[in-house]
Amino acid sequence: MLLALRMIVGVLSLLLLLAGLAILITGVPGGWSGIWLMLFGAAGLIAVVFERMRYGSDAAERSIGASADAGLDMGPLDSRFRATDERFTDPTTRQRVRVWSDPDTGERRYRPDG
Repeated sequence: MLLALRMIVGVLSLLLLLAGLAILITGVPGGWSGIWLMLFGAAGLIAVVFERMRYGSDAAERSIGASADAGLDMGPLDSRFRATDERFTDPTTRQRVRVWSDPDTGERRYRPDG
């Protein structure tokens, strides 16, 4: 679902960008509209790219219970991860979450606490 939405927004943004560029290149009167189209298109493309950097994991997004887990790592945890003292309440699920970290790489995983 989210992938389809990203694709739609990306394609529409690219079309806006190209339409604005075409208006500017052809010299059609009212060139300001071309600049606005290019700005909106660029903003849409930037939003699609940076949206991927949000909190959560691709694995959780693809899993069946993604909406319930909201990006928490629910799979088996490698032995290289150690529990930290860091805990917080997940704003999406209101679950208490513990942070697990790999001391060698600094990689972090988020698991329900308890």
